[in-house]
Amino acid sequence: MRFNWLSEYLAKLDTRVIQDWRHQLAEQLQKATPQAIYCRIKTTSAEALEHILIACAVYLIVCLGLYKLTFWLTSPTTRSMRDRNRDGLGQGDGGTLKQFLQSGLRLRSVHLPKSGQMGRVLFVTAHPDDECMFFGPLIYSLTQRDGCQVYILCLSNGNYEQLAQLRREELWRACMKLGIPEENIVLVNATNLPDDPNVEWRPDAVASLILHTVESLDIQAIFTFDRDGVSSHPNHCAVYYAAASLCLANLLPKDCKFYTLDTINVVRKYLSIFDLLCTCLMSTHWSILSWQEAVIVRKAMLEHQSQMKWFRWLYIYTSRYMFINSIRQINLSDVELEMQIHDN
Repeated sequence: MRFNWLSEYLAKLDTRVIQDWRHQLAEQLQKATPQAIYCRIKTTSAEALEHILIACAVYLIVCLGLYKLTFWLTSPTTRSMRDRNRDGLGQGDGGTLKQFLQSGLRLRSVHLPKSGQMGRVLFVTAHPDDECMFFGPLIYSLTQRDGCQVYILCLSNGNYEQLAQLRREELWRACMKLGIPEENIVLVNATNLPDDPNVEWRPDAVASLILHTVESLDIQAIFTFDRDGVSSHPNHCAVYYAAASLCLANLLPKDCKFYTLDTINVVRKYLSIFDLLCTCLMSTHWSILSWQEAVIVRKAMLEHQSQMKWFRWLYIYTSRYMFINSIRQINLSDVELEMQIHDN
């Protein structure tokens, strides 16, 4: 009973707080006119948009800086300094700075498996022009390697619009631009593998062609599409599943590695060189071209004049695949998992 005074005090306090809260709420409701709400939303949206623009500007500046820094670190002068240092010769502060950045940031324009593992490589594509549209940076980087022989296996003759002979000539000219000699091009002309997204390619037919080419040319590394085919083209996806079936059945030679080109979302796909940061953070192997080197890939793509529709012009100047390729090595466990996903 002696605590009744405390209970009465708390009840009065609660009543006073509730009254104050009701009073404040009434004031806020009086101020909440449609015009006030609109002004509030407008101010908040402007602030959010400003923050987004600032973040985008910072991201673009960082990518440009990394792009410039990458080619500064891998320039011929840098390589010569690295050779001089290995030979025990002195170098200036500039060489020391470059070495420090190279060891700390590990930035390279080409970050691929060792040359000894890729002396003879095979690119398996579905159509003429795939080698330029999707694999251009990787092909160009490998053709510049000493002792690396690059081969192309194109599984269809591009006869979707009855232009097979023309597209064959375009393929030859484009490969020459990329540094691939004529004798290293294999073009398949099979009726069961037409250039048609509505025709399903049989994986066993594609796999037999790939295996025959790998064994006859003594290939050490295969490069092709991943299970999403970059553009989700059914023929692209069929090439992956055919190559994956060879890996799953353990039919590839023991010293032959299997690599796939990464499929990325549509936003990154059209970021051009501004996808550099995402590539370096999310990929293990990549090839990045300088602006001058990308011009060579674009010129190779322009050899496919029969395919140069208006949207292709937009593609060759904005697509990340004209500047950057990222790849990953596929092992047996990867294939088993992706086959389960495909079956489901």
